[in-house]
Amino acid sequence: MPGSPIMMIDIQNQQDHRKINIKKVGVKGIKYPIIVLDRARGTQPVNAAINMYVSLPHHFKGTHMSRFVEVLNEFRGQINIKTFHTILEKVREKLHAESAHMEIEFPYFIEKAAPVSGAKSLMEYRCSFCGQNNGQKSDFLVVAVVPVTTVCPCSREISNMGAHNQRSMVSVKVRFRKFFWIEDVIRIIENSASGEVYSLLKRPDEKYVTEKGYENPMFVEDVVRNVAEQLNRDENFTWYSVEAENFESIHNHSAYAYVEKE
Repeated sequence: MPGSPIMMIDIQNQQDHRKINIKKVGVKGIKYPIIVLDRARGTQPVNAAINMYVSLPHHFKGTHMSRFVEVLNEFRGQINIKTFHTILEKVREKLHAESAHMEIEFPYFIEKAAPVSGAKSLMEYRCSFCGQNNGQKSDFLVVAVVPVTTVCPCSREISNMGAHNQRSMVSVKVRFRKFFWIEDVIRIIENSASGEVYSLLKRPDEKYVTEKGYENPMFVEDVVRNVAEQLNRDENFTWYSVEAENFESIHNHSAYAYVEKE
């Protein structure tokens, strides 16, 4: 009969007989607009990439992928740190799962002034919110990935002129007790390296940045230890990890170091 509902078989709800639990199943790379707090401007709209997963018991064949996006749409314009765990709980309940996981990665822009000329430009940093909820316990991490520069102490010591330097990426993950500004963690990282990276530099700025880095040489080990030392001084951070990768300018490999709070 025209207009009558069509009965459709739900394959995902059928039984699976392999008896293998799946720890995470879901959707990756959902492009979604969110608003994050910005110390200078109040808020900052960003285009995020969101990954959402749930656990799947061995007796279910599949999960309902569309329900992840349905939950996101329910929180349109309200996806932030404060609603993060509410979203996870909603996902867990809607998909009848024991645990739910979510990762939100986004570009974060800060206006930076060049050190000598004062020329202003926007600098991009990669940040993330990551968390999980199993109904009894929840976890939440903030991640900041910051480009810096390093100058090799050994190269400077043994060379009559100059020293090799490179751009480096430092990634910091933190657990915390109370709200903090992402800008503060970014500043800790930038202060822990030989020098900062800028979007816009005039010639006097280039001279300053080059000479400052030369006067402040650091191994990749120095960078992660410097960041860790600063984080240890703040009781708000209950746990952290710091990793740094130097994209070596005179080697065909990177130098890498990692530390975490025990």
